[in-house]
Parts: sequence; C-alpha cells; structure tokens
Amino acid sequence: MSSGDLAWVLVSAALVLFMTPGLALFYGGMDRRRNVLNMLMMNFYCVLIVPVLWFVVGYSLAQGGTGDFIGNFDAVFLKNIGILEDNGGQIATIAFLGMFAAITPALISGAVADRMKFSAWAIFVPAWVLLVFVPVFKWVYGGWLGDRGSLDFAGGTAIHVNAGIAALAAVMVLGKRTGWPQHNEPPHSMPLVMIGTGILWFGWFGFNAGSALGATGQAAQAFMNTFLAAAAAGLAWVAIERFRDGNATNLGAASGIVAGLVAITPAAGFVSGPAPIFIGLIAGSICCYAVKIKSKAGYDDALDVVGVHFVGGLVGSLTIGFFANPEFFGREFKEGLFYGGGLGLLGEQILANGAAIVWSFVVTFAIMIALKKTIGVRVSPEVEESGLDYAEHGERSYH
Repeated sequence: MSSGDLAWVLVSAALVLFMTPGLALFYGGMDRRRNVLNMLMMNFYCVLIVPVLWFVVGYSLAQGGTGDFIGNFDAVFLKNIGILEDNGGQIATIAFLGMFAAITPALISGAVADRMKFSAWAIFVPAWVLLVFVPVFKWVYGGWLGDRGSLDFAGGTAIHVNAGIAALAAVMVLGKRTGWPQHNEPPHSMPLVMIGTGILWFGWFGFNAGSALGATGQAAQAFMNTFLAAAAAGLAWVAIERFRDGNATNLGAASGIVAGLVAITPAAGFVSGPAPIFIGLIAGSICCYAVKIKSKAGYDDALDVVGVHFVGGLVGSLTIGFFANPEFFGREFKEGLFYGGGLGLLGEQILANGAAIVWSFVVTFAIMIALKKTIGVRVSPEVEESGLDYAEHGERSYH
C-alpha cells in the first residue's frame, strides 16, 4: 500500500469511528428524553467492546483462512501481522474493518430503545458480533456468496440488511413498549437528530469511499455517489411528506438522508452517472412508506431501524443488479441488467441477501430467547415509565 493510499484508509477509519457518536446523537434525539443517556451508552458500548473483540478473535474468524463459511484462528490477537512488508497496509485495513464491526450492532439499538436491559445489551452485542456479523461478513467478503459473484461494496448486505433484520428479530422477542402505538412520543430533540445526521453523512464518505482501500478513481466515484444518493433520498422523502401530509419535516429530511446513505452503500463503487440519484430517489420513496408498516404489522421498532436500514440496504443491494457498470470500473464483476448483463447478477444479489436474512434473523432470535430465559431482556414496567437513564446508569440527561 502506498503512503497516499495508507493515509486515505487511516482517515477513512477515523471517519467511520466518528459515525457511531453521530448515530448515538441521531438515535438519542429521536428517543424519549428520559432515555437519552441509555441510548448514548448503548452506542458507545459498541465502540468499547467490539474493537477489543475484533482484535482478539473477530478479524481472524471474519477474514482468516480460505474457508467459505468461517475463518480460522491463525490471526488471533493479530499474530503474524506486521507492518514492514506492506507499509502497514494490512493493519490499517484491519482497523478500518473494525470500525465497521463496531457500528453494525449499534444500528440495532434504535429498534430496542426504551425497554431493553443494559445488562442484556452488554451480552447481546459480543454474542451477536461473533455469531451473526462475523459469519455473514465472511460469506460476503471472501466466502461462498462473494465467490459466487454477489457484490457489496461497503456493507449493504453484511451491515445494513444484516443489522436491520436482526433488529426485527430482537423486537419480536422483546415486545412492544407500554402504550405503543397509541401513546407514541415524538422525538424529544430534533436539533440532536439533525446534528447526528450531519455527522453520519460526513462519516459516510469514509464508510463508502474508504472501502476502495486506496485513494483511487473508484474512491472518488464512491464519494460522489454517496453525496448524490443521500441528497436525492432526502429530497424524495420530504416531497412525499409535503404532498401526503402537508408538511416537509426535519425528521423526514434526516430519515431520507440516512436511507439514501444506506442504499448507496452496497453500490457505491459499482455504479456511475445518474444511477446514484435514481437509487436515492427509489430508496427515499420506499423507506418513507416502509416506516409506516410497523404499526400495522404490530412490531415496535422504536426508531425505524427496520424501515430504514433493512429496507434501504435491501433496495440498494438489489439495484446493483440493474445499475452495475463494469465498463466504468472494469470487468472483474458482472454487468447489471441495464448494461446488458441479464438477470444473473440480480439473482446473485437476491441469493446473498436471502442467506443473510435467514441466518441473521434465526440466530438473533435465538440469542434473544436465551437471554430472556436467563437474565431477562426487558426492564420492569416501573423503570420503563420512569426512564432508563437513572435506573440503568445512575445519571440524568436533563436536570
């Protein structure tokens, strides 16, 4: 790795790390004021435990060896990984991927807001990373799904679809908040939501453009695609709100931006031209309606993780089957349908996401059931009413 490429990967890793505090503010602003610190801690806990877990064994299992389904223990504690032979390229890449590993379970926290025990969350996160995130990451990047030809540039399947469907499994075990949906409180602080959105958008340039693992033309295209898709999705969301509900809201703009960022993530390095705008418009429109499904379907996804991350990630991953442009990026992958590639790539995208969905849902459900039957996963009705900040952490966000 050249010094320029190394610098870009290191900067991108820092940008991805910054996304988790951004996510904490985004979720914290959407949450109820009595649970803000709990939401912040759930997110920050992920950047406490997951990097250590990634260093000890996670990376080795996620990327080690040549197996199709899981790695090995050859890189436990990053042994035999030096910096002299490749100018630090491998250790920088491991750090970069570790930031992805940290933010992925943090996405789930928004779904289980207001009612999950922190002690249960503390066990859930490392268990989920090892049993769900690590295998799916291996399948997509260097395992059987990637070898078959499915594409995921920066984590649409491995991160957003994976965490989004896990969020659905988690809330199905956890149950609805007391009084939901009849008494559904609005976001307590829209300024926090908008600040968090800005940090997420900023960090996402490292998330997507950094996934080129070098300061290359593909990184530049991923950067531009990230910019355009987020803007288009936010525009689509607020336009629908304006015509459907009569108001274009800040929450709609923020949700639309994040939906666009999620959707372009798997496609960022594989599409060009107007494709990111189309992907953003499609994702913003579909996710705007997807977040309304939960009240009818009866699952209490508190902060719309399923409607934005699962649906947005799935939309973005499937649109690769239409918009992938190998003429622009090289012939190492299949063409999308609109570039003469037929339905082959779309079929691989459907298979990859289907496999991730089944594994993530089943294993997440099993983890939650195991926790429910042992230490319990839900706070008492009294704590839920009074708030988790003081009961779980001995602090209050506002005095």
